Amino acid sequence: MAHKLNINPWSVEIIGEVENPLTLQMEDLLKQQAPQEFVYRLRCVEGWSMVVPWIGFPLASLLKRVKPLSTAKFVKFTSVHQPETMRNRMLEWPYVEGLRIDEAVHPLTILAVGMYGEILPNQNGAPIRLVVPWKYGFKSIKAIVKIELLKNAPTTTWNKYAPKEYGFYANVNPSVPHPRWSQFSERQLGSRFFSPRRQTELFNGYGDQVASMYKDMDLVHFF
Repeated sequence: MAHKLNINPWSVEIIGEVENPLTLQMEDLLKQQAPQEFVYRLRCVEGWSMVVPWIGFPLASLLKRVKPLSTAKFVKFTSVHQPETMRNRMLEWPYVEGLRIDEAVHPLTILAVGMYGEILPNQNGAPIRLVVPWKYGFKSIKAIVKIELLKNAPTTTWNKYAPKEYGFYANVNPSVPHPRWSQFSERQLGSRFFSPRRQTELFNGYGDQVASMYKDMDLVHFF
């Protein structure tokens, strides 16, 4: 049903613990940013991976415009909710995800508006989605309409639905298995069916850039 999603017009609201709350129409947002290509690995919690050339811009550049207050510790993202086209019998809509503020402003964290040199298809999160390459794919929320800066961690969709399976942090970690399968290896999309599986890397291979944010955390407890 994703192809029936109505994405025109589209706006993104940015509110919460900020000096300058904004509501931006999609066309204005794109005029004020400079989209570029980011080639990132994507690792799904279900055990597959791929490499995606995204087109987008750092989330930090947008958050800078609203001037976060010192009380802003987390960022909550909310997807669009169009009940006539978005049907899900398991999860509550709208879809919600969240990051710590330091994760949100990290240079690797982007808002994507395209992929493979084209605008985002509806099924891939049009017209704007989050991409956080060192976390499992479900953290990269699609079709964002609201960004809120908060004092406390938000309740996120998958963490609320199955907290023992989907943690708030969702950092790619091969030593923390999903309760129903191992995360030690992954199947690379595009490879032959009987090709060897790729060994999963901690932080999806981005540890040199992001590990310092978690140096004092138990990554098994805070999964």
